Order: sequence, then structure tokens, then C-alpha cells
Amino acid sequence: MKIFFDGGLRPGGMEYAVVIGGHARIVRDLGPGTSMTAEWLALIAATQAAHEAGLTDALLLGDAAAVVAQATGKVRVPPAHLSHFMEWSTLPRPTGLRLRYIKRTQNLAGIALERSRKK
Repeated sequence: MKIFFDGGLRPGGMEYAVVIGGHARIVRDLGPGTSMTAEWLALIAATQAAHEAGLTDALLLGDAAAVVAQATGKVRVPPAHLSHFMEWSTLPRPTGLRLRYIKRTQNLAGIALERSRKK
């Protein structure tokens, strides 16, 4: 199953969205931070959603190339995000969990965040 995730930073603070099974979960007012922290929080939430749904095979899709590269071990995790990486890497997860980068225009979670801001 595909699970889309996206984090963002707005004047009101960090936010993220996770889309699983066509349903969007949007969380706002996460406090001050950075867009990169918001992306990590989105990845953590997507991983938790996969586990909670009892999936045995999940594909996490996000448009934050740096977070995907860090989480998959392709690049070093900077000290500022090491705690997020450690939290993510110790989460229970489906045995078939995969993580991939996609373009922003393909990210249903990013689209859901954008649309929810316009309401």
C-alpha cells in the first residue's frame, strides 16, 4: 500500500499530512521548528500509520529528498536531525517497508496540505 507524507512550515508553525488509503490526516500547530523537522515528523507519522494499519507491505512516498536520503542511509544525518532519525529507526514497522522520493506534484499528502489551507 502507498502512504504519502509531507511536512511544512507556515507562519503558525509546523504541520504535516499523511495520506493512507485515500484518507488524509492533517496535523497542524506543531509549534515552531523548521521545514526539515516537519518532514521528519511526517515520515515518523507515516511509519506509525503503516504499523497501526497492520500492513505487511508499505511504500512510503515523500517529496523531501534530503529526509528520504538520510533515512535510507544514502547521506549522513545532520546532528540537528539525529534525534528524529533515531526515533524513526526504532519504530515498529511492516517487514516490507520501503521509502521513496517522489516529485512534489505527485505527493498526495502535499496536495492535501495545500488544499486544506485554501478552505
